[in-house]
Amino acid sequence: MDDEQAFLATYDASRYPRPSVAVDVVLLTVADDTLKTLLVRRTSQPQQGLWALPGTFLGIDESPDEAAARALAAKAGIDNVFTEQLYTFGAPGRDPRTRVLSIAYYALVEPGRLQAVATVNGDRDLVLASLAVDANGHVRSVQARDTAGRPLLLAFDHDAILAMAVERIRGKLGYAPIGFELLPDTFSLAALRRVHEAILGRPLNKDSFRRTVLDRGLAEATGEFETGLGHRPPELYRFAAGDTAGRRR
Repeated sequence: MDDEQAFLATYDASRYPRPSVAVDVVLLTVADDTLKTLLVRRTSQPQQGLWALPGTFLGIDESPDEAAARALAAKAGIDNVFTEQLYTFGAPGRDPRTRVLSIAYYALVEPGRLQAVATVNGDRDLVLASLAVDANGHVRSVQARDTAGRPLLLAFDHDAILAMAVERIRGKLGYAPIGFELLPDTFSLAALRRVHEAILGRPLNKDSFRRTVLDRGLAEATGEFETGLGHRPPELYRFAAGDTAGRRR
């Protein structure tokens, strides 16, 4: 112990390059049967005026999780969001300022929360952007569009971060019922299917989807029906609480 303390007392941290570390968060939702994300307009250089994921630089005394929560609160006005680490992006030229690594996170958020944030702020600083994604194979590119359908230019490598986040949730659909994260407590199976279709970027067979959800015990009937939808309203379901891979609230 004495040897270690002596070593640390004379250790020179400047002997090694110290890159900056950022944290960026992909907030994903499904609204109007479309996969969407919340973007922030950059108001300062570099890449002023371009759109970016909510993010910040990591403080010297905070964890990446704490930085992610701070970025969401400061940039998007959102708190109490369950996030998962996605990947660390570290191409040498990804940020023109200096060597910057980005620890990326993603979160699935009910559409009402993101729509409310974007509505309050308008299109000046925040936008709930629609994502146009390849329907087949690996997600190689993602194009963000504003509420009028116009393409948005993204800062740094945030298009690559978005693409990886979409790829991740597409992969998770096969073994975890993450679609429940984007729905209210009770929902129709048609609404759940539309969420899956928006994430996958392709239509699904209605009967096969229903059979899969029920056979796997992912949802249970509530005995109630959706109101105000004509003479044959759809039955409402809830997430089957016995499946520990399900929604986190």
